[in-house]
Amino acid sequence: MPKSAYREDVRRLIDEGAQVVEVLPPEEYGAYHIKGAISLPLEQLNTQSAAQLDRERPIVVYCNDFQ
Repeated sequence: MPKSAYREDVRRLIDEGAQVVEVLPPEEYGAYHIKGAISLPLEQLNTQSAAQLDRERPIVVYCNDFQ
């Protein structure tokens, strides 16, 4: 079930083995991504691309809007 998380929560989840998925466009991912994050641009996110995620581990989805 999706929910919002604060920075401290995200750090704890990552320390505990969560996957970080960035839905940024490729050019933004290249410039701003979080180390170890998986790039799944929102425009390309579908069942097939999401299949690479481990459903047994928490997933943190990150997007940043610089506008």
